[in-house]
Amino acid sequence: MACELPADSGVPLSRWSSSELAREAITRGIVEQISGVTVWRWLSQDAIKPWQHRSWIFPRDPLFAHRAGPILDLYAGTWQGERLHPGDYVVCADEKPSIQARKRTATTRPARRGNGQQVEHEYERKGALCYLAAWDARRAKIFDRCATKDGIEPFDQLVEQFMSQHPYRRAQRVFLVIDNGSAHRGQRSIDRPQAPGRT
Repeated sequence: MACELPADSGVPLSRWSSSELAREAITRGIVEQISGVTVWRWLSQDAIKPWQHRSWIFPRDPLFAHRAGPILDLYAGTWQGERLHPGDYVVCADEKPSIQARKRTATTRPARRGNGQQVEHEYERKGALCYLAAWDARRAKIFDRCATKDGIEPFDQLVEQFMSQHPYRRAQRVFLVIDNGSAHRGQRSIDRPQAPGRT
């Protein structure tokens, strides 16, 4: 039952919780009584956790493996069949526009003995921001910033933020992994970081 989709049983859920599984087991007459905690414990011991989920996407590009291969190689520490040099860095970067900036109407209260942190429900809207982040994929280091809008200039500022620091400033090579977003697409986006006078 835990490996079935709830909709197959006519249950209006996207995925089972342990308490919903317990309720369904009683409804089906599998058991007379059972708690959600017991279901959770049994399923966890069997490595079945239907309350967890993972998103996936099926690549439709027939050249996906060919195109993704070099990026996956970089993550694994190779480039064109050779191990990356210790002076090579792999940095992934992207931007997330239109994040709502909010200010709570009351100060958040820290956790105390017997009580968790308390966060005010009400807030004031402070407009939208763009979050930009770069992740050193091999050294688990993040560089991030917020900007009032997305675009070429804020993205270039993010690149400058990490490229102006040690060890990237003097690196043998920095591989920048980015998508085809408008701020970092085409030959001009390749030329900008390599322009004379840029680090």
